[in-house]
Amino acid sequence: MATVTCLGAAQEVTGSCHLIEAPSIGKVLLDCGMHQGASAVKRLGKERFAFNPKSIDALVLSHAHLDHSGLIPKLVKEGFSGPIYCADATADLLKIMLFDSASIYLSDLERENRKRQRKGKPPLEPEYTEDDVRSALSLCITKDYLTPFTLSDEASCTFYDAGHILGSAIVEITLSDKGQTKTLVFTGDLGNQNTVLMNDPSFLNKADILLMEGTYGDRNHRPIEDTVQELRDILKETQERGGNIMIPAFAVGRTQEILFYLGQLHREGALQNWQVVLDSPMAIEVSKVYDRWFSSLDADDIDEAAPNARSIIQDFIPSLFLSVTTENSMAVNNIKKGAIIIAGSGMCTGGRIKHHFKSRIWNERNTIIFCGFQAKGTLGRLLVDGKKSVTIFNERFAVRAQIETLGGFSAHAGQSQLVEWVSHFSPVPKVVLVHGDAEALDTLSYVLWEDKKIGSIIPSLGQSIAF
Repeated sequence: MATVTCLGAAQEVTGSCHLIEAPSIGKVLLDCGMHQGASAVKRLGKERFAFNPKSIDALVLSHAHLDHSGLIPKLVKEGFSGPIYCADATADLLKIMLFDSASIYLSDLERENRKRQRKGKPPLEPEYTEDDVRSALSLCITKDYLTPFTLSDEASCTFYDAGHILGSAIVEITLSDKGQTKTLVFTGDLGNQNTVLMNDPSFLNKADILLMEGTYGDRNHRPIEDTVQELRDILKETQERGGNIMIPAFAVGRTQEILFYLGQLHREGALQNWQVVLDSPMAIEVSKVYDRWFSSLDADDIDEAAPNARSIIQDFIPSLFLSVTTENSMAVNNIKKGAIIIAGSGMCTGGRIKHHFKSRIWNERNTIIFCGFQAKGTLGRLLVDGKKSVTIFNERFAVRAQIETLGGFSAHAGQSQLVEWVSHFSPVPKVVLVHGDAEALDTLSYVLWEDKKIGSIIPSLGQSIAF
């Protein structure tokens, strides 16, 4: 019997991980993501695999975001040595993502161990090291979209463009089970059809079981034209107050999208009194990867932002300041007004954005713009939820900066897009809703039934489903 067990992103948004088991395929893992929120040391100290990593035959990775890939080095350290299949561009991004994550984690661990030493406590051993990152990357086998490849003698896999970030894939696995051919489709993160730079998600129509994300299963995104107008208004209002703008952004996908729209505003003349700063070495490196894959991006979108552009970081905003060094970042804090600072991390759980918050969050002239989903337990979620004071680097700060949320920039499909996407399947497969807060998945399940008479399962953590 073929089964899939949901070991992460079950009624939550982070930690994507699902285990497929069948005699014809062995044990294949879909994603191996870390949970987000709290410090890296606390997060990784709590992560435990519900299986023996040595028993896993292969890992199929949907895309490079850490909530889908971040535990791969730990998986390798604990004995996994099989192939890691991913799309071509995902491998390029994965190297940047995993080394950056390891650097942050090991730095946090060193700081934590100094504290433990002062208290007479034994040091914590690392959950993984940079050597484990190198070993993980050596296991990657890249595949093109639309090109089937073999997982076993009786199982194959095909990647389709998910339209979420560069290299993101919808995974289709076909296997033999008791003389029958069965198909599992896993969306990974399904892209917003209005997302710039990315092509629209591919539509599939055949499956026995569908694992579909539901991050925004309870809402639709605002029209992008309204969102861009709202951005114009925020720029104008913040300029009139004599303030600066801080934008927490994920290095992969969101940063490049923000640069695209700011590039549009630059062409309109709306950025004449603003200095745009990209204060994220990782986002700069990721943007260079996007440049290498420039020909695979949506050409119509690029022509709209900057005709004849060949580079995101050079052609969208010619005056863009790339803040690479720590000294560059510290110097940004000396700008009294007129700075648009794009920095990680996207959910404010680490990175340079927290340093900018420390310098500016208490000043009512400034504005913080959130452009993406904020998971429960993160600093970003606390701010979006309206907390009046927050702790940053063990110091309490009043939140007086204006907090704005621009929902139209999401790289995830909204509710109506998810319903449309699943409606292409005929006959309707067994639908399993994952990667969403419980409330969002409940709403999506209700809408699927009311609008399309499509039943669905919302699995709990560790639940196995036969197909």
